[in-house]
Amino acid sequence: MNASRTARERVRAELIREITDVARRHLATEGAAGLSLRAVAREMGMVSSAIYRYFPSRDDLLTTLIIDGYNALGEAVEHAEAARARDDFTGRWLAGCRAVRDWALAHPHEYALLYGSPVPGYAAPRDTVAPAVRATAVYGRIVADAYRAGRLAPPPIFPPPPAVLAKDAEAVRAVMPGVPDDVVARAIVAWTSLFGMVSFEIFGQFDNTITHRAELFEHNMTCLARLLGLPD
Repeated sequence: MNASRTARERVRAELIREITDVARRHLATEGAAGLSLRAVAREMGMVSSAIYRYFPSRDDLLTTLIIDGYNALGEAVEHAEAARARDDFTGRWLAGCRAVRDWALAHPHEYALLYGSPVPGYAAPRDTVAPAVRATAVYGRIVADAYRAGRLAPPPIFPPPPAVLAKDAEAVRAVMPGVPDDVVARAIVAWTSLFGMVSFEIFGQFDNTITHRAELFEHNMTCLARLLGLPD
C-alpha cells in the first residue's frame, strides 16, 4: 500500500511539474492575465476536467507559479551571497544584487509575474509571503551583520526618516534585528532601488537610452552600498 501510494505521489508530482512548465511558457505569450487552465490542458493533451484535479482554479496555478518564482529567486540570491566571505559586506551586497538581475534577465516573464502589474482579480494568499521574503532576508542579514560588526558608516547627507515611518521600520526590522531606524530607512531605499533598476531593464525603459546596462547597474549598486554605509 505504501509503495503504491508513493508511486501515485511521484506521478502526481511529475504531472504538476509538467503543468507548471507549460504554464510558464504561456506566461511568455499570454501574460499572467491571459493564463488559462483549459489552454494548458489542451497543450498537454489532457481533458480540461482532468487538470482541475491538480489546480482547482487559475488562481491556484498562479499561486504555485508565484511561489516557485520567489523560491527560485531567493535561492539564487542565497547561493550568490553565501559564496562571499562573511566579513566582505559590500561583496555580499553586490553578489545578491547581481543575482537578482541575472535571474530576472534569464526569467523575464516570471519576474514580470512577481514584480510587474497586478493580475486583475487575483489576490495572493499568505502562502506566498515566506517565499517572497527569502531574498529580502539575505539582504537584511548583510545590513545587520555589518552594523553589529561596527562596519556600517552611513554618510551624513541622508535626511532622517519621517517619524511617521517608525512603525513601518518595525515591520522591516524583522529581517535586520537591532538596526536603528535611520539605517532601516536607507535599507528600504537601497532595496527598492535595486528592483526599480532591474524593472527598468526588464520592461524596456532603457531602450534607445542606456546601452551599457551592466556597467550602469554595477555603478548604481555600488552607490547604494555607499548610501547604506557599507565599507569600500
